[in-house]
Amino acid sequence: MFSGIIETVSSIIGQSEGPGTLTISVRKPSEFNDLSVGDSIAVDGVCLTLEAFDDERMVFTCGPETLRITGWTPQNVLHRAVNLERSLRFNGRIHGHIVTGHADARSRVLAVERQGETITLTIEIPEKLAPFIWAKGSVALNGVSLTVNRCEAREFTVGLIPETTKRTNLGELKAGDPVNLEVDNMARAFVRQRELEA
Repeated sequence: MFSGIIETVSSIIGQSEGPGTLTISVRKPSEFNDLSVGDSIAVDGVCLTLEAFDDERMVFTCGPETLRITGWTPQNVLHRAVNLERSLRFNGRIHGHIVTGHADARSRVLAVERQGETITLTIEIPEKLAPFIWAKGSVALNGVSLTVNRCEAREFTVGLIPETTKRTNLGELKAGDPVNLEVDNMARAFVRQRELEA
């Protein structure tokens, strides 16, 4: 479980391909000083298991489902800037919303509008996720907890404040770029309950 409040941005510094898998090495942030093999870490909103680490890198293996959802390939991951968040400790405040790190789909940025120090992103809604996204609800983009500002049939908008663009990779997005999208699990539960009652 994660909060969607990103701790830092790092980069993928190595990769190797296996049968149906892709192993990535992410530059280890100096503040990640409490790691253990087996830890869950959200990498661009995708919950990955830490397999090995040293002072320079953290190593994760992505399986077929992760690769299908994210579109990550040996050709496009190297040097990619990624948002990082360690899993929650339930002994403090939760500032975002509960993010599982189980990305639902690879979506796409439709438009980027800069207004002074803020940015409005327009994001495509994959058809199968439309029931779970509505105005003032929550979503996670590349693992970042955000509030939906406006929602239409096939797109929604979110606003980025300067703190978000400073702490994450969302401020670098351009129209056409892919993003990992996770809908709010509370929205998923609500829709599922209504389906069962119908």
